[in-house]
Amino acid sequence: MHTTIDRVTRRIESRSQDSRAAYLERIDTAARRGPGRDSMSCSNLAHGIASTAPAVKEALKSGSVRNIGIVSAYNDMLSAHQPFETYPAKIRAAAEKRGALAQFAGGTPAMCDGVTQGQDGMDLSLFSRDVIALSTAVALSHDMFDATVCLGICDKIVPGLLIGALSFGHLPTVFIPAGPMVSGLSNKEKARVREDFAAGRVDRSELLEAECAAYHSPGTCTFYGTANSNQMLMEFMGLQLPGGSFVNPGTELRERLTDEAVATVLGIAGPGEGHTPIGHIVDEKAIVNAIIGLLATGGSTNHTIHLVAIAQAAGIRIDWNDIAELSSVVPLLARVYPNGVADVNHFHAAGGLGFVIRELLANGLLHGDVKTILGDGLDSFAREPYLADEGIEWRPARESSLDEDILRPSVRPFDEEGGMRVVDGNLGRAIVKVSAVDERYRTIRAPARVFASQADFTRAFNDGELEQDFVAVLPGQGPRAIGMPELHKLTPYLGVLQGRGFRVALLTDGRMSGASGKVLAAIQVSPEALAGGLIGRIRDGDTIEIDSSRGVVAATAADDIAARPEPSLDLARSHSGMGRELFAAFRQSVTSAEEGATIFPGALPQY
Repeated sequence: MHTTIDRVTRRIESRSQDSRAAYLERIDTAARRGPGRDSMSCSNLAHGIASTAPAVKEALKSGSVRNIGIVSAYNDMLSAHQPFETYPAKIRAAAEKRGALAQFAGGTPAMCDGVTQGQDGMDLSLFSRDVIALSTAVALSHDMFDATVCLGICDKIVPGLLIGALSFGHLPTVFIPAGPMVSGLSNKEKARVREDFAAGRVDRSELLEAECAAYHSPGTCTFYGTANSNQMLMEFMGLQLPGGSFVNPGTELRERLTDEAVATVLGIAGPGEGHTPIGHIVDEKAIVNAIIGLLATGGSTNHTIHLVAIAQAAGIRIDWNDIAELSSVVPLLARVYPNGVADVNHFHAAGGLGFVIRELLANGLLHGDVKTILGDGLDSFAREPYLADEGIEWRPARESSLDEDILRPSVRPFDEEGGMRVVDGNLGRAIVKVSAVDERYRTIRAPARVFASQADFTRAFNDGELEQDFVAVLPGQGPRAIGMPELHKLTPYLGVLQGRGFRVALLTDGRMSGASGKVLAAIQVSPEALAGGLIGRIRDGDTIEIDSSRGVVAATAADDIAARPEPSLDLARSHSGMGRELFAAFRQSVTSAEEGATIFPGALPQY
């Protein structure tokens, strides 16, 4: 094991010792008690089985059969989740042929960030993760189940499902994906058309045609943003069948993988030695493996928030320093858009996650001694599935990449580091992702241009006010202020300006999309403006320095800036309409970005 990875892991274990022990005691107590249906009153049980078929009723009454709870984030608004419509019936059938049962325990909301980018609904996006966790808890609170399957893919949905499942950490749990849509218009061409539209070179009809050619069918969007980073995390944490994340919907292999996932969860549902609760799989080493997977593949910055919240749900404490230190030694093995031109289908064809896991394990860059849904050891995830006469089989991952423009071995990485860095200074702390940023753009010292919103920035761009070097500063975008929306709408405009030869960057207490790319961005600034962060007191013309190499984010004349009065942020418009008035309690209790931007530490007992 690499000494840095070992040191960070031991530090996390030490920091988490008390909270992790308390978490394990809680879930082990629940596991010893067994399913609630074995001890609930006759009236309770009658309600739980009232709608089932007679044979199912008898089986559940006898207590002699295992019952899987299905928690699904299906809806038609997300192309990635639309295939889940038919999954409950498939899961029930797969369970029944193995002498078990499955009940649809509950559904969770699932919003599409692609639909809400730049819209008022985006202010609910990050909070939807905790709503999903709560919904998962409600679904499982009926206490009728021996195991769980979770159906989810996209940005906040998998983290929310996982946080909720960890609250029921005594239950064995398997995540089942639906796969990416087949490749359409290339991500590089899509980005070019977006920049052409921002620059006025194409009209809206041409832009819409390009977008529809890129996002064109059921399945996950094909760029390597948060949704596909989620799928990678589930494999690296041993919670999803190996090699299954990027198998397209509607294929025979996809169908066989779903059937196999049901067999897998029944195999670990016990009773007996094979019983493997999710709370025992997601331990400190699994969390470190997840971080390493994120870094090695150039994944989404959103997971510097989500992984903190996921770890907390299992009694584990991590912070941005842990991520940055791991990033310094984990090589970048993949170039997938926005960190390259390939999409996830190309990545999967070149060798995919099995190749990455094999490379990292072979070079002491990943913990192999972990529990997974397949038993002990992560080496079983350095494999890929294929169709066989009796279902599916697994073969070892490829020993060499089929395309080294997309996927490389550890001895020839794209970069010696993962590219996720922490910058620190008188403006607080922020995350910078440099894996897609050209070396010459990784540092900037320029005057600030302060904007209240993405719309204000767009107006200034269209009015020709931004033909200069500058740092775009967007305060008042943090979780306490307006829910920490992604600011992805700024990307094409900043890209155009950078392409015109100007040095530009972004500084914000909001988020960037998982598709953040070629423009330097110091994001998720903590403390945020509404929590007293100096980012809220910056004015036009203040000199801002962002140096990702030295780890610095600072304003000159900071003493003068600190002496300015508290900012008067006009947030009223962002606190009502589109359901935002219902989330006032979330804004009041949410933690900082580095603490996971979650409502739960203030609402749940501390371990």
